[in-house]
Amino acid sequence: MFGLDKKDTSLLLVVVGLALFAPFLLNPFPEGSAMAQFNAGYPDLMQRFVIFGIFAIGFNILFGLTGYLSFGHAAFLGVGSYSAVWMFKLLGMNVLPAIILAVIMGGVFALVIGFVSLRRSGIYFSILTLAFAQMSFALAYSVLTPITGGETGLQLALDDPRILGSSTAADGNIPVPSLFGLEMRDSAELVLGPWEFTFNVGYYFSAAFMILAFYLAIRIFRSPFGMMLRAVKSNQQRMNYTGLNTRPYTLAAFVISGMYAGLAGGLMAAMDPLAGAERMFWTASGEVVLMTILGGAGTLIGPVLGAGIIKYMENILSKINSDILHGWFAFLPDGLEDFVVAIIYPFIGKGWHLTLGLIFMAVVIFLPGGLVEGGKRIGAALRRKKAEDGSGRGKATEPAE
Repeated sequence: MFGLDKKDTSLLLVVVGLALFAPFLLNPFPEGSAMAQFNAGYPDLMQRFVIFGIFAIGFNILFGLTGYLSFGHAAFLGVGSYSAVWMFKLLGMNVLPAIILAVIMGGVFALVIGFVSLRRSGIYFSILTLAFAQMSFALAYSVLTPITGGETGLQLALDDPRILGSSTAADGNIPVPSLFGLEMRDSAELVLGPWEFTFNVGYYFSAAFMILAFYLAIRIFRSPFGMMLRAVKSNQQRMNYTGLNTRPYTLAAFVISGMYAGLAGGLMAAMDPLAGAERMFWTASGEVVLMTILGGAGTLIGPVLGAGIIKYMENILSKINSDILHGWFAFLPDGLEDFVVAIIYPFIGKGWHLTLGLIFMAVVIFLPGGLVEGGKRIGAALRRKKAEDGSGRGKATEPAE
């Protein structure tokens, strides 16, 4: 199917199913219940899941296949956002031209940075990409203020030309990003008893791009080009000794990865037409590294899982405060209730990074292959147990001699 084998087709269908039914899967608890705090099926967060999934998929093509660890990928994310917002300001509010320009600019910017950075490898490559990202942040924050908006960010205005669209909406406000008249913020509600599900246009638009990005990543992983990248990761020096120039392959991987980041940045601007320099800061680059390693570097679905977990913790776990904890443990005696809350509180709310750090440490120590490796181990254990149970039943039914 689509040039994929049975295993990859099944994996693609799983991703498609998760994307399509996300409003149901992320809202398992009834509205108004104590556990509704953990529901994540609202449009803004679902959009973040798929957009940062695209970002992590692209980063994994570079890091997971070649082993080149970039600390500067946030620069391409920021360039994609700025490009999309400028397209909204100058051309019109249709999201497709903005997305196309974001991908192109992300790729061009990656070509320039990669051409210089890939002259070195290892920690020197990582430091070079970090330096380029920080220079990009400094330029966007202060030097190129007329282009980037400086510390306030690049925003839409009523006096923007928008030569192929209206400068103002029918109500006199700034128009919103749309796809041939279908606004990204449009949503439909479905109420089933105590459950409420939201189906957002912007989410499904972003999810369609994530599915396409995931499919292209599968094709890259299974292609001769992907095998060459794996060889670079395995032993680049030996390949150089054979007379094979590996730099074009690594540069191509870097550019493709930058285009993925540009796509993610363009989608962020399409969902919320604002671009700020903070998207280029080094912490954003570090975040995509965490996503990829947490889910499983070099795997297909791992970066998507890692992005989902980190964004879930950032948006859900961080909102749990002491009042909510006291409500959960109100059935305990007062002294014990306060003790339990005091123990748990440092790991949630503003301290959610502590929980993430502990999870990351556990994954690196016990599951170097990330969450995907954990899933494989569980699956292997279940199959082994099933096989042992089957052999045990077979022996029990053998007739006695």
